[in-house]
Amino acid sequence: MRTVAGTEAGALAARARALAVLRIRSTALAVALLPAAAAVVLLAGSATGSVGGSQDQGWTALRWVVTGGALLVLLLAAAVAAVVVRARPALTPTVPIAEETAPDLYRLVRDLAERLEVPAPSAIALTPDCDSWLEDRTHPAHAQRREHRDRGALAVEEPRSARGAPAPASGADRVGDRPERRVPQAPVLVIGSPFLWWMRVAELRALLAPVVAGTGPSVHPDIASARRFVRGLDAAVAVAAQGGEPSSGPAPALVAVVRRPAFAFVGWVARLLLRGCRDHAAEMERAVAAAASERAQSVDYGLRIVAQEQVGLAYAGWDRLLTRVALPAWRMGRWPSRLDAGVVSALTELSRRDRLAEGFTSRLSERPACDLLEEPGAIDEATSLLAARLFHGGPPEPGPDWSPVDWGAYPEEVVDRKWRQEAARLNRLLDEREDTHDLVGAARAPTPVSAPVPPTLARVMDRLTATAADPADAPDGGAPGLAARLSVEVAREEAAATRAYGQGPVAGAEGAAGDPWIDDFAPAFPLQPPRTGRELLADHVTAMVCCAAVDTAGAAPGLDWLDGPALLVGGRRRADLAHPVLSLVEDGDDGPLRAWLGEVGVRPEKPVRLA
Repeated sequence: MRTVAGTEAGALAARARALAVLRIRSTALAVALLPAAAAVVLLAGSATGSVGGSQDQGWTALRWVVTGGALLVLLLAAAVAAVVVRARPALTPTVPIAEETAPDLYRLVRDLAERLEVPAPSAIALTPDCDSWLEDRTHPAHAQRREHRDRGALAVEEPRSARGAPAPASGADRVGDRPERRVPQAPVLVIGSPFLWWMRVAELRALLAPVVAGTGPSVHPDIASARRFVRGLDAAVAVAAQGGEPSSGPAPALVAVVRRPAFAFVGWVARLLLRGCRDHAAEMERAVAAAASERAQSVDYGLRIVAQEQVGLAYAGWDRLLTRVALPAWRMGRWPSRLDAGVVSALTELSRRDRLAEGFTSRLSERPACDLLEEPGAIDEATSLLAARLFHGGPPEPGPDWSPVDWGAYPEEVVDRKWRQEAARLNRLLDEREDTHDLVGAARAPTPVSAPVPPTLARVMDRLTATAADPADAPDGGAPGLAARLSVEVAREEAAATRAYGQGPVAGAEGAAGDPWIDDFAPAFPLQPPRTGRELLADHVTAMVCCAAVDTAGAAPGLDWLDGPALLVGGRRRADLAHPVLSLVEDGDDGPLRAWLGEVGVRPEKPVRLA
């Protein structure tokens, strides 16, 4: 008996698990055909006279019952099979990269596939995340919906299959191949866009080696069929949970009554089959990953260790860039158009601050992987818009209230506007006075004060330090009341912006053809939970302090690549404002803040500009 090891062992294990999944599919088909087989036996036996007779009432009734049951089972099986086959599996929103826009990148991937002796991926796409994988996009529904899904990412060009037929798999990947079966199309290679801008070309090649090596098992007929079956079941469960595709008009009551139990039955069958093949599918994917990793060890193994270190660093910088820098701009209706280029600046700053990352900046003299793209700026803009839609929500295309912003204009167009807008909102709430008998934070229509008060920082500090002993100020100006009213006001403004997006021409053009998972204006992957009232109040007080510093002390808005909006005093960032503001908001103590204002030279009694 021959002992197999390494890549061949992993491929054989994956194929064995795939065959187990396919046996479950065959078993389900056999169960569905069993009543029909029994009916055929009874009918054939009756015709030949070997089973009962045509005058035997008992056998005649049995034949009719079995035949009717067989027809019913076949009808139900056909309905389940139709839903499984037609259900559209989940597809990751990406930016497709045509070969004309990145010939060097395609050449690198093909050379890598040739060295690994596996088929080359059929296309390449980018995702605004620090990850890379292979994705099957051969389902017919994907071809019909790809245009609508890619529109929201400022699609560079429609991806097309790589030139030339994929190279045949070698070794164990050819075990059991049948010449008469068509080899499935190779999957699409999805690459995290931050990798292209931060990693060097050699590091990217080493990082992609295990991923590209997975195309060998992916094109094996048995593994491809098993994956297609599992994805179909998963999509069928999702369709059944939604009760089918939404209709263009109100469905008749009779149709709705029949539709709900029908899809409930489909969902029950799909979940039953998924439970049966879940363990086999998981082990199949583990075996595929093990085989790909084993095969990739022959290509740049030493450099891959360095590349994995860069993955962790890139993830840290990307997360800080999104949550600290991009998120404030998205909330202002602006989206940074060069997020991937910004991650290089963020990681360079992180390397400068972190003593453990001192050696990483020397890599910047090497050729970056983004040089493999013909137009990196256009692709960066596309992935930046897709990141804004995925992590924050918003329109699928730029518009007057959803426009791009360059990093050079970020301090003036985002930071300064953010401070002014939040300061104006805070002063507007201070100008409103509620009935003193209302509960704190109750949602009722406030009435404006007759004589507007100049917007000064001193006024905000006085209101927040007011105690409950002062009935004229505490109910409407205390910290709890302001925090609650700020939460209501911010939620109202966000809801109004969402309605405005939904009524725009882009949303109307999408209509029912759009994808509700990404074409909806809610973020698919929110970066942070909604801010609490205390956090909103602290942000607004900080904005008021920064406006006063800019207007009275010669400070300026700035951008910190790791912390986002920053206040520059004398050309240097002041990062010590958080503690004095929290003392004022949470404890009502304005002493630390007044000391800070005196040190910087801010005059709190002077009015600030709110627009």
